[in-house]
Parts: sequence; C-alpha cells; structure tokens
Amino acid sequence: MPTLLDFRRRIRSVKSTQQVTRAMKFVSAARLRRAQERAIEARPYSAEITKLVRSAAARMENPQHPLLARREEKKILLLVATGDRGLAGAFNANAVRRAIEFLRSRAQQTTEVIPIGRKGRDAFRRHKWTIAAEYVGFTARADFEKAREIGQKVVEMYESTEIDAVYMLFNEFKSVITQRMVFEKLLPIDPPDEAEKKAASSQVDYIYEQPPEELLAGLLPRYISARIYRMLADSSAAEHAARMTAMDSATNNAGELIDSLTLEMNKIRQAAITKEIIEVVSGAAWGA
Repeated sequence: MPTLLDFRRRIRSVKSTQQVTRAMKFVSAARLRRAQERAIEARPYSAEITKLVRSAAARMENPQHPLLARREEKKILLLVATGDRGLAGAFNANAVRRAIEFLRSRAQQTTEVIPIGRKGRDAFRRHKWTIAAEYVGFTARADFEKAREIGQKVVEMYESTEIDAVYMLFNEFKSVITQRMVFEKLLPIDPPDEAEKKAASSQVDYIYEQPPEELLAGLLPRYISARIYRMLADSSAAEHAARMTAMDSATNNAGELIDSLTLEMNKIRQAAITKEIIEVVSGAAWGA
C-alpha cells in the first residue's frame, strides 16, 4: 500500500508536469496568433494565382511548357506536411496514417515521398517508403524561401520526367479546435471544369498583353511556390492549435489527478491519525 511519502512524491511529480504543459500551452497560443495570420494571408494569393494559371493554360491549344505536360500517372510524388515536434495530439499521426493509406492504394505505381517535418520523416523511414528528399527544422514557422526550395525540387523532378504527378497532404487550419486533412493535386495542372468556366465568365475575364506561353513561363514557378507555402502556413497554424489544445487538456488532466491523489493522501493520513488515537485511548483504558 502506498505511503504518505509516496503520495507526496507523486503529487510533486504531477505538479512539475503540469507546469511544463501549462507553459507549452501559453507558448503555442502566442505562436498560433502569428501562424494563423500567415495562413489566412496566404490563402487568397494561392487561390488567385491558381485560377490565373489554370485560365492561361486552358487557352493554349498545344502547351509546350514542361510543367503543363500530362502523362500517365506511373510515378507519383507525395508531399506530406507534419511537425518537427510531438505533443500535439493526433496531428502528426493523422497525416502519416492518411499518407500511408494513399501510398498503399497506389501500390501498382512507383511512389516517392517528400516529408516536411521530422515526425513525418521518421515515420516514413520506419515504414521503408522511398524518400525523394526531406525538409526538417522549420515547420513551426512557415518560410517562403523553404517553400521555394521545395518547389524547385518538385519542378526539377517533374521536368526530368522522374515523376508524372505531384500530390500534397497537410492539415488545414479551420479553428483552434478543428483541423481538416486536405489532399490536393499540385501537378499536372488540371484545366478548369465547366462549372468554373461559367463562374469565371460571369464574373471577370483576363486580358493578356503577352502570349500565354510567356506568362506561364514566369507564373508556373510562382504558382508552385505559392501552393507549397500555403500548405506550410496552414500546417504550421494547425500544429500550434493542436498542441495548444493537447497541452490544455493535459494541464486539466494533471489538475484532476492532483486532486485525486490529494484526496487519497488525506484519507490515508486521516486513517493513520485515527489509528494513533485509538491506540492512545486503548492504552489509557488498559492502564486504568
């Protein structure tokens, strides 16, 4: 049976853990505000440049740019955004699980992975998936230069026909308590469907001063970088939100555990005091 000393040691240990989880919650909350701003600011630019690129590509009868080449999807590349650290609930596990499900569903094709984040990289190494490149150490804060670096790697692989299609998988930030797993195709660029064409024609049309080929030559690298940066920004905000929520729950659970341990300790102490009183009274009665 645990003694009073055992309970005191356990309570001190849980209080120390609670201090750590509370501090991590405050740090994540402070970082979340800035990460949320970056994620929200990145979305409109990514959406508009995607519309522009798809519109320009649809006007070309025989596109010659290497990034517009459409091939049978025999070799697939998957970009997976996770975090560099844990203690974020199911944030990393959900991304890795969904990525592995996708890779297994494409077992008939050649698949490669570019993990963004240390947790994803370690998981794919354990599962022996082919890693084309890895990027770690910056997921806490979205960096456009890193997005451009990843984009250059993707462009090189696609232009050299090492891959036939590129997909992205990441957690999209919705709110502090909600993140949505997003799976998007990056390359090849799909032409707008009929519904999008009708919506575009009813709102605005683009007038190009330069031929679409020249515009796309400059826009496509920016399109790739913007889409990847949006993925990094959303994933970073979602990670901070998930960690803040997880640390808040851990702090509350630690408080409940401390209350429970304190109650048990008080019961044992009261039982010990009662036993001593009974022994004293019994000794006095025996002596009388």
